[in-house]
Amino acid sequence: MRSVSVIGIGETKMGRYPDRSLQDMILEAGSAAIADAGIDKSKLEAIYFSNFNAQQLCGQGHMGAMVNEVLGVTLPTIRVEAACASGSLAFREAYVAVAAGIYDVVLVGGVEKMTHCATEKVTEAIASASDVASEAAIGVTFPGIFAMIANRYFHEFGNARDAMTAVAIQNHANASHNPDAQMPKPVTKEKVEEGFKIADPFTVFDCSLVTDGAAFTVICATDVAKTLAKGKIIELIGSGHGGNTISIASKDSLTTFAATVEAAKKAYAMACLTPADVDLAEVHDCFTITQIINSEDLGFFKKGTGAQAVLDGKTAINSGVVAINPSGGLKAKGHPIGATGLSQIFEVITQLRSDAGGRQVPGAKIGLTHNIGGTAGTCVVNIFREAE
Repeated sequence: MRSVSVIGIGETKMGRYPDRSLQDMILEAGSAAIADAGIDKSKLEAIYFSNFNAQQLCGQGHMGAMVNEVLGVTLPTIRVEAACASGSLAFREAYVAVAAGIYDVVLVGGVEKMTHCATEKVTEAIASASDVASEAAIGVTFPGIFAMIANRYFHEFGNARDAMTAVAIQNHANASHNPDAQMPKPVTKEKVEEGFKIADPFTVFDCSLVTDGAAFTVICATDVAKTLAKGKIIELIGSGHGGNTISIASKDSLTTFAATVEAAKKAYAMACLTPADVDLAEVHDCFTITQIINSEDLGFFKKGTGAQAVLDGKTAINSGVVAINPSGGLKAKGHPIGATGLSQIFEVITQLRSDAGGRQVPGAKIGLTHNIGGTAGTCVVNIFREAE
């Protein structure tokens, strides 16, 4: 298998854009990634594209061909769907193709447009990533599912309400330095805990955002990258893909996500690294409790200690331990479902290039992205460093 690197990144600002089309966002982010790579689009050999639910939310399918038309190319395209992990899985599938020698240079992108729809329709669309027959059909939504997970975590390891609040405060503070963030506004403890109640113990500030946005990357074989790239080449050194069941009732544990554990194990082994080697991580924080659980399953902290780690400042940008979600995460940067995993990669590449400005993690050398779909039925973990 060949070494594979990222040479170009581009994304839209995340937000609410009822008047922007899927095509508008694809054109902006895709063109930005190609320009950042410093290549002519004639160098591209294929497109891997991720989207969760454009059929239901926008009435649009066959999106690979649409990406071709928008970007002015006629390339083989593959659309990947894995709920909230769609972007990372599209990236991994593109990586496999390049590593195997099928292609040398590939464009990977994702988009989601959600905010133009009524809340009820968006909720129904997102619930399609759960077990529709046993969960959505009886009114169980993802806030309810993850609220049950939070309460189970409280039962097993103690009340983590203060730590969940700290996650929200920290991620909003990080987002205040991110020009692409949907909600770059600091929040206080009082605002988080007195916010509108969603599902006990969650307030609205424990929940990720409904977001429109797109993100793209250009990847290529590292030896090819060295002949094409104008700037830093960031190498993918580890990648893992884990799977699990779709429903919450079928999980062996509600406080450990088995797909994350498996994906992380594979990624660390491939990279020949341990969790202690990671400087920064974009961790899937669809809810504040999810970030805490994921930080444990990724091996950054022992099971049951992730909450205290946040309170102790061990996940802050300047902690010297592991900076989690310097972008602001799904919580504050935004969660454009089909583009989320690629937006996480955008942040890690930006950090490893030392281009992150006020949210720059000092001395960042190793960056990790972690992206789950549904109730962690799918997980992809990727690890990056500057190419030698």
